[in-house]
Amino acid sequence: MFIHTFMRTHCRLIKSGITTDTYTWNNILTAYSRRSGPLDAHKLFDEIPHRDSISWNSLIASYVSHGCNFSAWCLLKTMMRFGLLVDRYTLGSVLKSVANAVEVGFGRQLHALMVKTGLDQNVFSGSALLDVYAKCRVVEDAYLVFVFMPERNLVTWNSVISACVQVGQLEMALQLLDELEREELVPDEATFASILTLVDKPEYYSLMLQLHTKIIKHCRVMDTAVYNATLTAYSQCGSIVDAVKVFEGMSDVKDLVSWNSMLAAYAFHGIAGEAIKLFVRMQQLSIDQDMYTYTSVLSACFEHGKFWQGRALHGLVIKKGLDREVPVSNAVIAMYIRYNDNCMIEDAVKCFNHMEVRDTISWNSILTGLSQNGLSEEALKFYCHMQSSHISIDHYAFSAVVRSCSDLAVFQLGQLVHGSILKSGFDLNEFVASSLIYMYSKCGFIEDARRIFDYSNKESSVLWNSIIFGYAQHGQGQIAVSLFSDMQKFEVKPDHITFVGILSACSHIGLVEEGFAFLKSMESSYGIPLRMEHYACAVDLYGRAGRLNEAKELIELMPFEPDAMVWMTLLGACRVHGNIEMAIHVARHLLLLEPGEHSTYVLLSNMYARFGMWDGRAMIQKAMRSRGVSKVPGWSWIEVNKKVHTFNAEDTFHPKALEIYDTLGILMDEMQMIRHFPLTKAELFILDLD
Repeated sequence: MFIHTFMRTHCRLIKSGITTDTYTWNNILTAYSRRSGPLDAHKLFDEIPHRDSISWNSLIASYVSHGCNFSAWCLLKTMMRFGLLVDRYTLGSVLKSVANAVEVGFGRQLHALMVKTGLDQNVFSGSALLDVYAKCRVVEDAYLVFVFMPERNLVTWNSVISACVQVGQLEMALQLLDELEREELVPDEATFASILTLVDKPEYYSLMLQLHTKIIKHCRVMDTAVYNATLTAYSQCGSIVDAVKVFEGMSDVKDLVSWNSMLAAYAFHGIAGEAIKLFVRMQQLSIDQDMYTYTSVLSACFEHGKFWQGRALHGLVIKKGLDREVPVSNAVIAMYIRYNDNCMIEDAVKCFNHMEVRDTISWNSILTGLSQNGLSEEALKFYCHMQSSHISIDHYAFSAVVRSCSDLAVFQLGQLVHGSILKSGFDLNEFVASSLIYMYSKCGFIEDARRIFDYSNKESSVLWNSIIFGYAQHGQGQIAVSLFSDMQKFEVKPDHITFVGILSACSHIGLVEEGFAFLKSMESSYGIPLRMEHYACAVDLYGRAGRLNEAKELIELMPFEPDAMVWMTLLGACRVHGNIEMAIHVARHLLLLEPGEHSTYVLLSNMYARFGMWDGRAMIQKAMRSRGVSKVPGWSWIEVNKKVHTFNAEDTFHPKALEIYDTLGILMDEMQMIRHFPLTKAELFILDLD
């Protein structure tokens, strides 16, 4: 209706032949700019007989509001060529377009024009210039513009605070907030919504409480954006309780972002049950759910084992047609690969294959899932598929494929991948370097692993953990322990994985007391709570040293129920040291925990045979048959001349089986000789030459 009125006015102007009423023409131009877009506005602009600065400003503003930045800049240049004065409204529009396009170079030229015309002293155009520097992340220039402005309003303060926030300068943003308050200005919702995005660590919790107090003090009526930012900040500061209080206190101002933020908070803190309840509550209240809703709730499911609920959610995703959204499909894939189950991996691959559009996360998720679930051959094939599809290989993909090369011990392929890593420049990435260290050490090249470690940046515990594990696996525990000392000198904070490596190193070289001292220092000195794997390492530490009773006592003193890994470690120690009574006791626990695991039956059966207890062995074999448990044969493989050779236990199918067994026989004889008659270094050297 509004535009029709101006169209009639436009028609009357043309019909009456009035050519001097520029004011009326400008009003019609403004109407066309707002309602019809820049093309119709430009046609009308060309009809205006006497154009003034307002006419040009209206047309420039129309192009800027529709995102036609380059056209707006061309109009500015044409306007200046006609000798028309550029005012604060002209620059306000053009500077807005420069900020949106993040063209700092053109922004600097306009800054020079503003200084030349004196418009840098105007609060309106000065704020627009400040916004350009802020959005271009040139904080120093933004701050200088701010400092030299003779007059500042709240918009100006918010712009410079936002500039600091965009580059992560929380301290400077807080300092500006204090200065704002000292000048007796009242911060608004935009001020706090900006700052809260940087309050994202547990150590900022007390700061968050102070900011929340200021928000309540200054913002009499909090808008939804500030509520949402407050909720998220509390969650990221580690207080889900405060996040829930904010959410429940929002009453009628909740929007979809509020619900999604609360869902994301529950997922982040691992409270999957509450996330599901909130999701159901949304459905009961008929709140529209988008892809972010499903991404958050699926994340909660796959992180915390709610698989059957995740399956149901996948069905809802398909029903709502959200499986076409890449982030949602990625969350579904991540949920399936979370489970160490080949059927789940198949479902993840099916989901991947049905995606019309895939991003790097989609490809990396499948590759990582295959690698982590022991499907290393499939992972390497998938990596080749990525290369042939010209998918950009990043550090996540390289890390996964190097791990797969390690698991398959295909060293030559691993070296080729290492070459690609060097060519791509990812060799300095901590995760890629860690995987390379793992591969070289696992393939027996600990010196090469150490070279990669020495060349890498040592600021993260990830690299230290890999090299410590490498030396532990090579039986060089003393070097592993000394590396832990070096880690302290570099002021790198150890994590729970570091202590698994150190305890393993102590176990391999019999440093029982030292290992137990590390175990006791974890919580007291480093604030790292003991996990199941640490207890398993400690049991192995005592078990290898023959101190089986102490290992058993340690298990009994554990603050949580021991899992099969812990009991299996003790059972292995019982086998080595021939303690059949304790082995029977341990096996009872294992058979209750994992009745289908063949290793327990085999170990116990071999021990019965070793001590001539044939009735016991017969009983174990009968139990295996009745429960349908069969011994899974062990496999070994080695890569020689770009070909992988695989061997089963007592395998005779290899074409060179006779030569292999002859060589094994010679090695066994030499090992027996060294065991019964310890040789001098000279004798060992001669034996080596032979």
